[in-house]
Amino acid sequence: MLKDDLLTYLTRLLAFDDSHPLLFTQIHFWVFFFLAYIGFALIVSLGQRRYQRKHKELPTNLRIGRGRRLWRNGYLFLVSLFFYYKTSGKYVLLLIFSTIVGYFLGLLFDNMRSRQERTGRSTQSARKTLMILGVAVNLGVLCYFKYAYFFTDIFNTIAATHYSIANAILLPVGISFFTFQNISYIVDVYKGRVRHADNILDFGFYTTFFPQLVAGPIIRADQFVPQLYKPYFLTRRQFGIAVFWILNGLFKKLILSDYLAVSFVDRVFDNPLLFTSFENFSALLIYSLQVYADFSGYTDIAIGVAMLMGFYLPKNFNSPYKATNAAGFWKRWHISLSNWLKDYLYIPLGGNRNGTLGTFLIPTVMLVVVALMAKNPYVTAAAVGLVVLLSLVYWIFPRHRKDLTTNLNNFDTMLLGGLWHGASFNFITWGALNGLGILVYKTWKKWGPWARIFGIAAVYLLVKCAYHYYPVPVLSMFHFAFMVIAVAIILLNLVPAFGGRHYKGSKFKDGVVLVWNTFLTFIFISFTRLFFRSGSNLDPAEANEVAWRTATQMVERIGGQWNWQQVPAILDNYASVFIVFLIGMVIHWLPERFKRRYRLWFAQMPLWLMLPLVVLSVFFVYQFITADLQPFIYFQF
Repeated sequence: MLKDDLLTYLTRLLAFDDSHPLLFTQIHFWVFFFLAYIGFALIVSLGQRRYQRKHKELPTNLRIGRGRRLWRNGYLFLVSLFFYYKTSGKYVLLLIFSTIVGYFLGLLFDNMRSRQERTGRSTQSARKTLMILGVAVNLGVLCYFKYAYFFTDIFNTIAATHYSIANAILLPVGISFFTFQNISYIVDVYKGRVRHADNILDFGFYTTFFPQLVAGPIIRADQFVPQLYKPYFLTRRQFGIAVFWILNGLFKKLILSDYLAVSFVDRVFDNPLLFTSFENFSALLIYSLQVYADFSGYTDIAIGVAMLMGFYLPKNFNSPYKATNAAGFWKRWHISLSNWLKDYLYIPLGGNRNGTLGTFLIPTVMLVVVALMAKNPYVTAAAVGLVVLLSLVYWIFPRHRKDLTTNLNNFDTMLLGGLWHGASFNFITWGALNGLGILVYKTWKKWGPWARIFGIAAVYLLVKCAYHYYPVPVLSMFHFAFMVIAVAIILLNLVPAFGGRHYKGSKFKDGVVLVWNTFLTFIFISFTRLFFRSGSNLDPAEANEVAWRTATQMVERIGGQWNWQQVPAILDNYASVFIVFLIGMVIHWLPERFKRRYRLWFAQMPLWLMLPLVVLSVFFVYQFITADLQPFIYFQF
């Protein structure tokens, strides 16, 4: 009986089941990882024994020879393919296709470069053509699977047609991540930043490494390919750190993310009009912690699992809600994507040096599409007016051209970063708002105290006037927000008691400014997430309509009449939710040196103490598990 049950379980583990993918939070994944790790350990162990027989001594750094290294990389390549098969079924063929294209292009680049060195004949043009072709193939595959519905919907709206995609196109899990990873490899080998992988097994392992395959971090070729040829090495402390990251990720995912989502956030976003203004606003703030805990929790587990196998993934989060401005936030949030966009999009667009055709083409095309879809003369006039205004500023004020193009390159990068996250206009709006936040910050930091005071006062008066004549919820919300900001700016720049100009450079003022900027940045980032969350987990065919309806309803609630008498009852009804939220934020804002200390304390404790502590931690974490395990949010990207 037990044998039959075990056989049934293993059969289920090996078969593809789209309703039960291998999630880090499921016992099935840890059974899979345990079995995979046994095979990995056997290969490493055989390599050590072979070294010992040959050299009559134990390897000092646990090295394995070239042949065993190939066995190790090939084995992990096959294990990763199986992992992706369990996650996406037949789409594993797409991953194999992408791997083959990337490998042979890298091989061709280096062979053509070697031929050029031997013969003296330039191969630059041919290599550039192949590079563009490789990038186009990867982007073409991504666009088909991720943006087919989006582009079809745009065309139908503009042309008043009713074309539809007959066969449902399912989005392969993690396609955005492994596509960007392959593009980085193609470009890096083309530019000579890294040499091509020795063989397709090595490259396949790089492009499919299962801990980070479906939700990042995005590992660049120059960061990971060199690790393919390094000996396996894992110290006692590194083992402890790896276990800590795994436990930390489970804590974030199951206690913070899933509990907050199921107990409060999902309820509000599913039916905003059934909840009060305070509950809608609270849901936005709590969602910011939820999405951070969800994504960084996945990354922590991926880093820990990879470290156990001797590989090191890049840091993907650095306490993002400690950021004091929108630009600083994106240096702390999803760092691997931010760096990828900077190196492969922002800099090719011209960066902070100059403008290119793409600098102006991207926002122009976006404005034209919006104007054509809106079919509203006022929207069309506004779009045309903005294009004309930017053109006039560029030609009339040549001294400001560099600033203008730099700002446009920043904005374009965030706009396309939003589109990378999802195929709907709510994600584009989210990206545009983040881009606007960065532009405002870069302009704001150049102004003096009086310019800031008069600037924010002018904006507040403008919004107040608009709200007086058009008392709609969105203007009500902005009216209150800019009133608070205006008062704070005046206090911080004029009144000595609040750290005004007379106290410039004092610790008190620095502390007040730090707290205010951190608070304001968190509120801004949380507000932009309204457009991010409202379109998540939706069928692409209905994402635009449902997302905008949800966003509109939440804005109506937040910008509507607040009944403060209901707040105590709400806090009492959702006491556990708000307590978990506050605990999560306090832990997040702890000093980094303090977090480093307790990581090292855990990593260095004796194994006899670590093992029961791990068991107790896992038991505690799984008390918060929901009836239906929540998938990681970034699986859909």
